[in-house]
Amino acid sequence: MVLEIVEVGDPVLRQPARQLTRAELRSPSIVQLVELMRETMRAAPGVGLAAPQIGQSIALAVIEDRAEYHTALTPEELARRGRIPVAFHIVANPRLEVVDATPALHAEGCLSVPGLAAEVPRATAVRVHALDHAGEPITIEARGWYAQILQHELDHLVGTLYVDRMHSRTLTTLRHHAARRPAATVPR
Repeated sequence: MVLEIVEVGDPVLRQPARQLTRAELRSPSIVQLVELMRETMRAAPGVGLAAPQIGQSIALAVIEDRAEYHTALTPEELARRGRIPVAFHIVANPRLEVVDATPALHAEGCLSVPGLAAEVPRATAVRVHALDHAGEPITIEARGWYAQILQHELDHLVGTLYVDRMHSRTLTTLRHHAARRPAATVPR
């Protein structure tokens, strides 16, 4: 089953999400929600989905950058973006720590802001402290594209959208973005 993705303008996208308890993370309802979020993210397709994007104001996001999403990109483009496959996982109650603040500038899109993309400066490397699917503490070290995905999804959990951080003069439709850079894909 694919869940409805809420779009910009829905108040849930602009409020801080509620933290989850460890017991909640292990509950059947959250386990089921994670599976539905995975299906919804894959169907979109996207590389991340935060719970506020499906109308749930809880501090939970799913992330996955499948190898098949990389096939349209050249090895040079993959290297330039620092893009490698990322296995499916969740982050709950995440806390972001910037490891390398050097700005990386890549185009971003968002499932909640359909049809548009813009260049967004993000930290090159981050560390995320969170809880995993079992409610256990985890620390994720990420660089490049993966760091960008994490920052994008964690922004959703505090009520921030990429349009709040973008270089406004780079805003474009996905169609125009693809025409300028045929092999480029935009994380959504």
